[in-house]
Amino acid sequence: MAQTRVDLAPRRYGVVAACDGGLLEVSGLGVPVGALCRISHGNGHSLPAEVIGFRNGRTLMMLLGDTVMLRPGAKVRPIGKPGMLPVGEAFLGRAVDGEGKPIDGLGPLHPGALWPAGGVRAGALDRSPVRQSFDTGVRALNAITTFGVGQRIGIMAGSGVGKSVLLDMIAHGASAEIVIVGLIGERAREVSDFVERHMAGAKRASTAVIAVPADHAPNLRIRGALLATSMAEYFRAQGRKVLLIMDSLTRVAHAGREIGLLLGEPGAARGYPPSALATITKLVERAGNSAQSGGSITGLYTVLADGDSQDDPVVDTARSILDGHIVLSRDLAQRGQYPAIDIAASLSRVMTDIVSKDHQRVARIFRALVASYESNRDLVLMGAYRAGADPQLDRAIAMHPALVDFLTQEGGKIVPLGQAVAELAALIEP
Repeated sequence: MAQTRVDLAPRRYGVVAACDGGLLEVSGLGVPVGALCRISHGNGHSLPAEVIGFRNGRTLMMLLGDTVMLRPGAKVRPIGKPGMLPVGEAFLGRAVDGEGKPIDGLGPLHPGALWPAGGVRAGALDRSPVRQSFDTGVRALNAITTFGVGQRIGIMAGSGVGKSVLLDMIAHGASAEIVIVGLIGERAREVSDFVERHMAGAKRASTAVIAVPADHAPNLRIRGALLATSMAEYFRAQGRKVLLIMDSLTRVAHAGREIGLLLGEPGAARGYPPSALATITKLVERAGNSAQSGGSITGLYTVLADGDSQDDPVVDTARSILDGHIVLSRDLAQRGQYPAIDIAASLSRVMTDIVSKDHQRVARIFRALVASYESNRDLVLMGAYRAGADPQLDRAIAMHPALVDFLTQEGGKIVPLGQAVAELAALIEP
C-alpha cells in the first residue's frame, strides 16, 4: 500500500492590514513577488491574490478578483510554487482562465509540468534566424508581406477595423503543429465565439485557449498573457512549431499601466509608466526560433491604436520590437475591403531572407501600383488627372479593380502560400 507523506511543517500566514483602491497591504507574511495567496474571509470561502511588491515591512498584493467581502485582519496564506505556471499536453483542446483553471465545462485539468512565468532566458545567439516561410492562409499576407517561421508580427489598427477577424482567418488557415491563443482583455462574447468556432474538428487537439476578459483584474490579465507565452515556450522546448496568437498586446499594456500607477510609478508616455511598456517588450522577446531544440514560436499580436494614432506609445513600442507589422486602414474598411490591409504601410522585415528574387520583384511592383493609386486617388476621382502624364499611375488606374480583388478575401476561404504567389505573378506579369 502506497504511503502518503504528511507535511507537518507549521503553516505560515499573514493578515490584511490595509486595502486602498485594490492594493492590499499584508503584515506578517514574507513571500516573493509573483507568489499566489489565498485570503480567507469567513464561511469557508477565500479570495485569490498575487504579490506585486513590498514596502516598509509589509507585502503588497492585488486580488485576482473583486474586493467584495474583504475585511481587515483576514488571514492570508501562500499557495503553490512562486513564479511557476502550469503547462503541459493536458491544456490542448481546452479553454482556461488566467490561473490555468478550465472555463469550458469539460472537467478538471491535471497539468503535467511547471514553467517559469518569466520564461527561460537564453543567449541572443541561441535564437536561430528566420529562414522558412510561414503559411497564413491569407492571400494578401502570403504574397505581399510573407511571414517566416519564428517571426513576431503585430496587427495594428483602431477599434472596429477588423483585427480580430484577421486573426480568426489566420488561426483557421495557418499551418502549425500547436496553436496557443491568448484572448487578453477582450470582450467575453468574443471569447465564447472564438472557442465555438476554433475548438471543434481536427484542429481542436492541437489548440489551447487562455482567456481573460476585460472585466477581470489587471494582474490576472498579465498572468494570462504570461501563461500563454509560457505554454508556447514549453512546446517549443520539445522541438515543436508553435503559433502564438495574442489579442491584444495593448490590453496587456493597459493592465501594466494600472498596476504601475497603483504602485506609485510616474506616467511617462501618455500615462504609461516605464514598467508597462517594458512588460510588452519582455513578452514579445520570448517568441522566436530556438537553436537548441529546433522548435519555434511564431508570434502574432494585435495592437490597438488609440484614436487610430500610429504614434501611440504602445504602437510605437511594439513596432520597434516586432519583426513586422500589418496596418489595417479604417478608410479601406469603410469602402468594404476586407481584410482592410494597408499594403503601403505594412511590412515584413524577414521577407527578403525567405522568398525568391522573382517573388520580391512582383511584390514590389504590386506595392508601387497600390501606393501610386492611393496617393493620387482624390485627383483621379475628381477627374483632375490627365491620362498619359504618369505611365505607372495609368497602369494602377487600369488595374485597380484587380488589385483590390487580390487583396480581398472572404472569412472562411484559405489561400495557400504557393497559390497566393502564383496568383500575384499572374496578375503582375500575365
